[in-house]
Amino acid sequence: MAVQAVYFSDRDGLDMALKNPETMLFTSKAEADARDRVLELAEEIQVFLSRKVEGLGDDLAERCAMAIAEDKDLFQKALKKPELLNAEQE
Repeated sequence: MAVQAVYFSDRDGLDMALKNPETMLFTSKAEADARDRVLELAEEIQVFLSRKVEGLGDDLAERCAMAIAEDKDLFQKALKKPELLNAEQE
């Protein structure tokens, strides 16, 4: 029997990572660190959205923030070429 190390983001927590192993458990520290950076960005975006959009609930702000953070590269490109946001994704 082989031993395999797995990594997860502290922001997700072990319980959440074990409930969603396909998206929250990683075989490398670099992948877990990347997930942590996405979660950190999402937290900041959520605070921004909650402050800027009156009446936006916490749950919706969190889901919007995660969507933006997970596709941050697309959003960076869309700053120069907005139509990329709604172009068919490969």
